[in-house]
Amino acid sequence: MRWEFGRRSRNVEDRRGGGGVRRPGTIVGGGIGAVIVALLVALLGGDPSIVLQQSAPDPYSYPTQTQISPEQDELADLVSVVLADTEDTWSSLFNEMGETYREPTLVLFSDAVESACGYAQAAVGPFYCPRDQKVYIDLSFYEDLKYRHRAPGDFAQAYVLAHEVGHHVQNLLGISGEVQRLQQRVGQQQANQLSVRLELQADCFAGVWAHNAHRTRQNIVLEEGDVEEALNAASSIGDDRLQRQSRGYVVPESFTHGSSAQRVRWFTRGIQTGNPEQCDTFNTTNL
Repeated sequence: MRWEFGRRSRNVEDRRGGGGVRRPGTIVGGGIGAVIVALLVALLGGDPSIVLQQSAPDPYSYPTQTQISPEQDELADLVSVVLADTEDTWSSLFNEMGETYREPTLVLFSDAVESACGYAQAAVGPFYCPRDQKVYIDLSFYEDLKYRHRAPGDFAQAYVLAHEVGHHVQNLLGISGEVQRLQQRVGQQQANQLSVRLELQADCFAGVWAHNAHRTRQNIVLEEGDVEEALNAASSIGDDRLQRQSRGYVVPESFTHGSSAQRVRWFTRGIQTGNPEQCDTFNTTNL
């Protein structure tokens, strides 16, 4: 992916280095075990209230000092360009819908972070907080993406951010709020199914961004193999694959993000059509 000459976003808040807080003994998630939760939310998380701790500051907290490498700074540059391009894409698409797009802020952090949705450790992976309309990323996550999930490449990295921006789009359109209201009125299995549909739509929205970025502008130019990188990333973090890796078996009723095949299918639909109207995962029986 050629991105170096793209515009940098002004909506990046850099809290790396010494701005985070690490709290010993904090457990992220609940009910299904911290390790499984970390795997499930290690990429492209859903409702952050599920995985974020919303407790008061721990008296035993201590500030972290993280050395920022040149590779991390290059990643920061990359995500700034990708964020800027999502701003251009969704501003144009919202304008076509007669709406105004409100740009999210990207927060870069090290180890742990406080958001309007609560406290989160880096283990939860990238997430979007609808309460402050910010996307949070510890850039060391991309090492996990490359080595643990075996999904290397700059376009795979861009896909991660574009998915989180997709959750921001859902928030602006009122989709995520409606899903949360519905989830409160149904059982756990139905709530999980709604979560899957929300996540798959965000995958499709990520594809919509990629389609428009490549077709209409020169800020980001897709090269041979880029789409395969993103498809590999989508496949690598399907619920079925993660559960098989962590448990050795699959429980479809507990899926919250979708299977590998579903994630690939909906990202592909977005990148092929470039049309957010084609991303209606809530009115189809074929996910």
